[in-house]
Amino acid sequence: MPFTIVRNDITAMQVDAIVNTANPRPAIGGGTDSAVHKKAGPRLLEARKRIGHISPGQAAITPAFGLDAEYVIHTVGPVWVDGSHGEKDLLADCYRNSLQLAKDRGCQSVAFPLISTGTYQFPKGLALEIATGVISRFVLTNDIMVYLVVFDKASYTLSEKLMRDVKSYIDNNYAQVLAQAEYSRDMSPPVRRSRLTYPKKLSAPVEQADMVCNSAPQPDWDNIAHSLGKTFSETLLELIDRKGLTHAEAYSKANIDRKHFNKIKNNKNYKPTRYTVLAFAIALELDIDRTKELLETAGLALSKSNLFDVIVSFFIENGRYNIFELNDVLFEYDMPLLGC
Repeated sequence: MPFTIVRNDITAMQVDAIVNTANPRPAIGGGTDSAVHKKAGPRLLEARKRIGHISPGQAAITPAFGLDAEYVIHTVGPVWVDGSHGEKDLLADCYRNSLQLAKDRGCQSVAFPLISTGTYQFPKGLALEIATGVISRFVLTNDIMVYLVVFDKASYTLSEKLMRDVKSYIDNNYAQVLAQAEYSRDMSPPVRRSRLTYPKKLSAPVEQADMVCNSAPQPDWDNIAHSLGKTFSETLLELIDRKGLTHAEAYSKANIDRKHFNKIKNNKNYKPTRYTVLAFAIALELDIDRTKELLETAGLALSKSNLFDVIVSFFIENGRYNIFELNDVLFEYDMPLLGC
């Protein structure tokens, strides 16, 4: 099942289980713990007292009472010291043990906060990396929907090096394309009718310079599929076989659920969105040329004047095929996430 990041109040999530950043002792703390207890009501503290002490990295489960969930999973995150006191392993255990509890109770969905990044001062970029790593590995082999819930952008920080690399790539591709298009409009002489182009589905003429800033033209899907001889669905299934993956491995790596994949598999004329195509391109670790070919089977194309496409291209061209890491960056830029 997919894993996605959302900006929300975790107490408002309608899921089977909400993970709470609990105190080691059965007492109400601040931040997420306070908010969870406030909405759940006093019976949650009574249930928490019956559990007693919880060590860092461990997790326990109670009913959710007044929350829009069935369970609350209480986990105690590590206090950040300097990174050499087992903090990273303990934080990974928080996610791992909480996920296992959710699975053992038959939960189909679970929502996590970014554990230990509040009063416990765990570095946010490192905490996000650990959370993404543990959760992404778990969902590859378990049928559960996982949400990482962040309240605002201030609580969400990516690796500085990754963001520098992404921003540099954007500057060298997307920003330059937009600058050139803007320069062309500013410097070009008045346009004569003979220099106008008429896309098939537009009744009014469009200047060539104006078209540069729009998304790439979308060819007719049926004509593309016919000319290449195979539809997107047929091509995808063939690629999965060539890569030696099972269908479950492929759709899990693409962060797509089984029902969605079955729709693709059972309809050879299935028309996917660009997000679905690119999710499978990442899952199958296609290079940029093979990615473009897969997009063509769906009548789609990559464009350097589309920021979403530029970010995805950065990951593909640099051989970074972790869809969850890519989604972290897309979330940072307020872009749609792949797969989920």
